[in-house]
Amino acid sequence: MTTSPKAILFDFDGTLVDSAPDLAGAINDLRIEHGLVALPYEALRPFATYGARSLIKAGLDMTPDDADYESNRQRFLAIYGRRKLDNARLFAGVLELLVAIERRGLRWGIVTNKNSRLAEPMIEALLIDRAFRPAVIVCGDSTPAPKPNPLPLTTAAAALDVAPEECWYIGDGESDIKASHACAMISVLAAYGYVSDLAVARGWGATHEIDAPIELTRLLPALPMDSVHVRAEHYR
Repeated sequence: MTTSPKAILFDFDGTLVDSAPDLAGAINDLRIEHGLVALPYEALRPFATYGARSLIKAGLDMTPDDADYESNRQRFLAIYGRRKLDNARLFAGVLELLVAIERRGLRWGIVTNKNSRLAEPMIEALLIDRAFRPAVIVCGDSTPAPKPNPLPLTTAAAALDVAPEECWYIGDGESDIKASHACAMISVLAAYGYVSDLAVARGWGATHEIDAPIELTRLLPALPMDSVHVRAEHYR
């Protein structure tokens, strides 16, 4: 049996929020600026979890070794920055899951490789404005090294004053699982996220796997019998 967590940490894109429509839209806008046709959303969706570098490779076949890469990266980020909340939505069941976590007296937080100037307004609009406030937020520019380096996860755990092995980390990307392994944190694969090949993803070796956010509750400790408060007004 896996020890119950003292805190739960989440990746953001592909785990809490479905941001792929706006990310794919931004890279397609950039393709159009280059005189190229837009790519199908389904072709771009799996790259959303890995950020700008992955999307620029998929959309423009550019890598950081290309001379024009950085200017295109900045242009992509500018386009995405304007449209980041146009279509972004929490995955179904996320708010219910957060209610269940809070009813158990567990703290929760977000650890994302997304830059703070993009992530924080989205967290504000999608979660904090609905009265769901993370106990800790670690963004891609919060620490010297992003995931798969374990530093973002250990930084979040330290901010919560818990050991990494007392936390669970839920994410949909290989870097999420690798970072968890590197600091002995229990990992949960969000298979409902931007996983393009589930068989490959299972090879990453996550401790658990869930097919929907609310499925995490089956892994959590049982609620006390007298715990009945539900913040249903925030589900809208």
